[in-house]
Amino acid sequence: MSDRTPRDVVTRTTMERKTAWTPPSLLPVPRQVEGTSYRWIRKMMQGQVDDRNMMSKQEEGWIPIKREDHPELQYSGRTTGLVETGGLVLCSMPTDFVNQRNAHYRKITDAQTAAVDSNLMRENDPRMPLFSERKSSTSRGRRD
Repeated sequence: MSDRTPRDVVTRTTMERKTAWTPPSLLPVPRQVEGTSYRWIRKMMQGQVDDRNMMSKQEEGWIPIKREDHPELQYSGRTTGLVETGGLVLCSMPTDFVNQRNAHYRKITDAQTAAVDSNLMRENDPRMPLFSERKSSTSRGRRD
């Protein structure tokens, strides 16, 4: 008699496919470090170096990632020593700063939206409203 386990009893968890399909990522995803956010930033566009964009993003706090910091990424700049692909450079920033930055821009957007809404409401006439509240409703069943 053989000491072998029947093949239908053996499960290969390492060979199992994902349960849900996900679209492929166009850019490599770096190994996540807690408290750090990553972003791909444009360095070149149509073969022209975009120093202005890189400088403005670095002033915001984005720091370019060096190749040796993320060796798992295959795409890297051979001459610059940075992680880059297709004219984009991988940069990082502390997540707290990213949240503060997002809150700053959300506040500006909300103020601009409120200004447009108030300007529009100034011209509003109840006989012919220009603007209605941003609400939607749904109903189910039969209406009599």
